Amino acid sequence: MIDVRRLAMLREVAEHGSFNRAAAALLLTPSAVSQQIAALERGLGTPVVERSTRGVRLTEAGRLLVEAAGAIDAELRHAREQIGRLGQARPRLTLATFTSGGRHLLPAVLARFAADHPEAELRILEREPEDSLPMVREGTADLALAYHFDGPLPVVPGDRSGLDWTPLMDDPLSVVLPAGHPLAGREALDLAELAGERWVLGCLKTEAFLRRHAELAGFELLVAGSTTDYFFARSLVAAGVGVSLVPHVALEPAQPGTRVVPVQPPRPARHFGVALARRRHPNPYAQALAALLREHVGGAA
Repeated sequence: MIDVRRLAMLREVAEHGSFNRAAAALLLTPSAVSQQIAALERGLGTPVVERSTRGVRLTEAGRLLVEAAGAIDAELRHAREQIGRLGQARPRLTLATFTSGGRHLLPAVLARFAADHPEAELRILEREPEDSLPMVREGTADLALAYHFDGPLPVVPGDRSGLDWTPLMDDPLSVVLPAGHPLAGREALDLAELAGERWVLGCLKTEAFLRRHAELAGFELLVAGSTTDYFFARSLVAAGVGVSLVPHVALEPAQPGTRVVPVQPPRPARHFGVALARRRHPNPYAQALAALLREHVGGAA
């Protein structure tokens, strides 16, 4: 049987890259950590780390164990959460969501959830996907409303992430221009036509997408303003600071002094989805809320 405490030590060694730094994090001596890892290797009959004067690194067996340790830690944390809830008057459900998607989808869905499950206590956390997905994996959130841009899914079916991803909807991007801009009357635009424009960014991921596109199209991205709020970005466009690239769900309410022009096909988009942890005993409230999200999006399609 593998000792869970030794797995935790192996995770620290993998994270810090040496017995000394792992020992400092664990408030142990380096020899104690080294002895526990050696005992783990004896029990398995195979090395889990390669030792050298530059530190240690995981073997393939060690990498598999660290991945398993992460899943075990998440299951234990989930079990502690469930046990803690046994003594609570109301079960609690924690949802992590990004701002624009939450504003677009959650009001109607959460109202239905509250009506169907009045016994449940909801907790909503505003988080971007790079934070919300690890929270679900680790058990500090029960599910996440998240997104990704064109490209690979944030979670691959059957992978070792410990998460299941269900696509919900696409959120196409449009260019937002000042009302008096020469291209404001167009039905659609190629982003390359805006090569000389100054851009106002509504989020860091939009910036990454625009920089990739600019590189492929052979022009330099000129950034006039950077925000974490699409409404603020549109306000800056109305003030003449620059142009912006904004998802469809972030175009409401309308911003006076601006014009919205779709990007020509193949039109870039954000892709919304809901992430739940793979658990031996799934949270029924998380599953119910995810089902309501799917139903709501399907009914609105």
